[in-house]
Amino acid sequence: MRPDRPPLPAAEAPSEDLVSAIGRLEERFAEVEPGLLAFVPEAGRFARLRREAEDLLTRYPDPEGRPALFGVLLGVKDIFHAEGLPTRAGSRLPSDELAGPEAAVVTALKSAGALVLGKTVSTEFAYFAPGPTRNPQAPGHTPGGSSSGSAAAVAAGLCRLALGTQTIGSITRPAAFCGVVGYKPTYDRISRQGVIPLAPSLDHVGLFAPEVAWLEVGAAMLCRGWRPGVSGEARPVLGIPEGPYLDRAQPEGREDFRAACERLESAGYEVRSAPAMADFAEIEARHYLIVAAEAAGVHQAWHERYGELYHEKTAELIRRGREVTPDELEEALGGRERLRNELSRRMEEEGIDLWISPAAPGAAPPGLESTGDPVMNLPWTHSGLPTLALPSGRNAEGLPFGLQVAARWEADEQLLAWGHEMEAALGFPR
Repeated sequence: MRPDRPPLPAAEAPSEDLVSAIGRLEERFAEVEPGLLAFVPEAGRFARLRREAEDLLTRYPDPEGRPALFGVLLGVKDIFHAEGLPTRAGSRLPSDELAGPEAAVVTALKSAGALVLGKTVSTEFAYFAPGPTRNPQAPGHTPGGSSSGSAAAVAAGLCRLALGTQTIGSITRPAAFCGVVGYKPTYDRISRQGVIPLAPSLDHVGLFAPEVAWLEVGAAMLCRGWRPGVSGEARPVLGIPEGPYLDRAQPEGREDFRAACERLESAGYEVRSAPAMADFAEIEARHYLIVAAEAAGVHQAWHERYGELYHEKTAELIRRGREVTPDELEEALGGRERLRNELSRRMEEEGIDLWISPAAPGAAPPGLESTGDPVMNLPWTHSGLPTLALPSGRNAEGLPFGLQVAARWEADEQLLAWGHEMEAALGFPR
């Protein structure tokens, strides 16, 4: 049986030296963050962290009685409310307008001993207008979005866990681009309370980490009705969703995906091809319709007062959403369950335990004007099925690729249990 938590690195060891570890972190942060820009600027960040570390040591003087995340550093995407840290959501709107009670997931992780290193950069309101964050693997390339700062912070080794959200592809894509693991749960299995929404019917709260073991620790604390002790010993049958969806991957993305499939087969996994999502164009269209319509509703009052402060990409989304009729939205929303049922039925018919696909069309594209295309993530977000992003390789420039793994509805425990072995079989160098 796996331990309750993976071994902690020395800088995060649960000892009386925690405050000293904050000092070492401060030096690394000063070296890395100016070129990375993963975090929202915060005056007195490390004075605050030292106070919080001292408070942890006071509350838990006995190492044997310390909570599972004692002293573990946490990045919090800047659409989550966190006590003492203003929420800006990557926007120019007044932070007072966006304020709210601390997000339930932030409270839960802090209660387990995590220390909030800070707010991580988000695209504006978790849509497509990019922030300043660089990809730690290649600063001239996008880190992805919208959870850009969270993925980059974990990839740069500044924090062990980071919170993100996904409405189209905002966990899986940046995880792949930055070479870390990312977990999007079954829809609504992790609380969205205290998180500024983009499209509530599609928004998912999830996690980034350097390895699957850390995701499992976080998921066990955050997922509704978590079932401990699920085994990943029996290897799953893996299914490739052949058809117009998979055709959206770029040549280099398809090449890495096929190579990853071959490595998994060599490790003893059975991989089957199964036609799926023949109507992918319709799935994509209704997903974007929902995003636009619900974002227009979320932002109606803010946009009326502060429309001139919105980035044009976000403003265009809101304008488009206002044109969607209630009947059109209702019909599109019904497609979520239809897709979920179709994918689940195909799994039963083909004897498949997990779907596998590229986590992004290819490696992170150059430039910071775009966060990349989330098309490979869209159907799994639309259906609400849980997904795991695993690093799977690198291109000739050294940029990471990712493998996307999707499980049945509510099978998050099984997905992460199987993810341990798949992570090892893929053999991505850290």
